Order: sequence, then C-alpha cells, then structure tokens
Amino acid sequence: MHPPLAAGDSFESFFDAIDKFFASIAAVHWGSLLIAFGAFFAYLTLRARASFNILRAAYPDREFGFLPIWGAYWAGYGFNNVIPARGGDVIRLFLTKTTIPESSYSAVAAAFAVEAGFDLSIAIVVLTFAFTQGVFPKPPDFSKLNAFDLSYFASHPQFALFVITVLAIAAIALTALLSARVKAFWARVRQGLTVIFDRRRYFREVWLVQLCGWFCRFTAFWFLLEAFNIGGSVRNVLLVLGVNAVAAVVPFTPGGAGVQQALLVKVFATTAAADVVAAYSVGQQVAIAAFSFAIGFCALVFVFKIRSFKEVIRRGKEDRAADKARAAGDPEPA
Repeated sequence: MHPPLAAGDSFESFFDAIDKFFASIAAVHWGSLLIAFGAFFAYLTLRARASFNILRAAYPDREFGFLPIWGAYWAGYGFNNVIPARGGDVIRLFLTKTTIPESSYSAVAAAFAVEAGFDLSIAIVVLTFAFTQGVFPKPPDFSKLNAFDLSYFASHPQFALFVITVLAIAAIALTALLSARVKAFWARVRQGLTVIFDRRRYFREVWLVQLCGWFCRFTAFWFLLEAFNIGGSVRNVLLVLGVNAVAAVVPFTPGGAGVQQALLVKVFATTAAADVVAAYSVGQQVAIAAFSFAIGFCALVFVFKIRSFKEVIRRGKEDRAADKARAAGDPEPA
C-alpha cells in the first residue's frame, strides 16, 4: 500500500500549481472567461430560484421576496470558497432564516436538503461516465493522489468508518437530548420538505429549474476549459464535473482546494501539457472563487446591509431572542 501523503505535500503541490497559473496568465482567453462568468452567474441564480420555490412551498403564508434568497445563496456559495468545511452554508442558513418571518432553522435546513435530490441524480450519471473513461482514478487509488484529506481517508478506511460512526452516534445522542422537543422538530423538518410531497410541483419548480442551472454550469466549465487552453468538449466538461463531485465529498478545504488540483492533473495528464493542466486546475478555481465571493460579499452589503462582523453577531442575538420569545408563547412549530 502506498503511504499517505503528508499535508505539506498537498499544499506544496497546490502552491506549485498557483505558480504555474501566474506564469501562464498571459495565455488566458479573456473573452471565454467572461462568457464562463456569465454562465456561472446564470447557474447560481437558477439554483437560488429553485431554493426560493422550495421555501415558498414550505412557507406559503409568509411574505418574502426572491432577492434576499438569491443574496443568501450567493453569500453562502461565495464564502464556501474561502471558508473550509462548508462554513458558507452556515451563513446562508442564517441569512435565509432571518429573511422569512417566524421561520425555523430546522425547516430552512430541511428545505436546503431538498436541493440534494437533483445533485445526487446528476452526480450518479456524471461519475458513471467519468469512471468509464479510463483516466479517472478508481476510489482505491485516491490514496495515491497528492491531496492530503482525500488520500488520508482513502488510505485509512477504518478511520473513515470510525468518523462516520462517531457522527452517527452524535446525531442519535443529540436527538435523545432534544427528545422533549423532537415532535416539534420533526414537524418543522417535514415543513421544509413540503415541496417533495407534491411530485409535479417539485419536478416543475425545483428539478427542472436545477436542470436548467446545470446546463449553465456545463457551459461555464466548457468556456473555462477554453479560457485556460485545455479545450472545451462534452467529455472534458463531464470529467471536470466528476472531479467537482468527488471534491464535494471531502470539503475540508475551501472549495475542495488540493483535491481538485490533484484529480484534474491526473484526469488531463494525456490531454495537455502538465504546466497547462496545472495552470487550469488552479485558474478555474481561483476564477470561480473570486467571482462568487465578490458577488456574495456585495449581496451582504447591498441586500442585507451587513458591513461588519459585529453586525452579524448583533442580528444573530436579536434573532435568537425573538425565537425564544416566540417559543415561550407558542411551543408548536412555525
């Protein structure tokens, strides 16, 4: 068995790819990059629309608009690219919850989970294609990749199983501790899942909207491949999407940094020169991260009027106090 790579090796590979990216930045096709940004903007906007439709089904009698849901989605996605372990999801959850009057975190979080149905159905197709192309590493070979978080779990399946077991036990223990309110909790969760109980509405207002968004994402990566001289094609885009699907499983670094670079270098080893692939592996991630973070930050400032971390803390305390007051007067779910 190949020994797992050290974290330092993973970071060294990542920063080496950054050096190659800046060395080849003059060769970037800026027109293709701008088209990619436009397609990516449409992709996340459509995803936000699907999220809005899910929340509208969960809270049909509450007044809230699309713009704050859009802003929360962009803020969460943007910060996920700079905060490890998907910390941006916490920001999105807080912003969305405070947007919808008298909503609950459990219902909003359950509504977010509805989006995963489409993601799973597409990921199965994409990964099936990727693993049949002969260039995508098989799961047992992930331990050989120059990506610490992915290689460590692949090299230590017993430890990975232990982590999953601990998380499951923690979830069970938390449920037991909250047993006095578990009925209300599950009622709120069911409220967040309301749209999936109406299959036609779910297919029309969520799945199809996400599918349109996926085609925009496909287009974005096509032009990113063109911008960084790899070459856009259906095969190449599906391989990139397969890499993103694997990186999403181990989100310990912002945006899957390190994992994406290791996989992309392996996948495109015979497609383009090593320096070109290394430059693309960093360039596409830096471009998406900078673009989404910039729009997400603007959403915080102009949509939510948040200009400092103190403002976030103040709003969080106010929202918690309001929740406690409402719970004291009405123990049933909102």
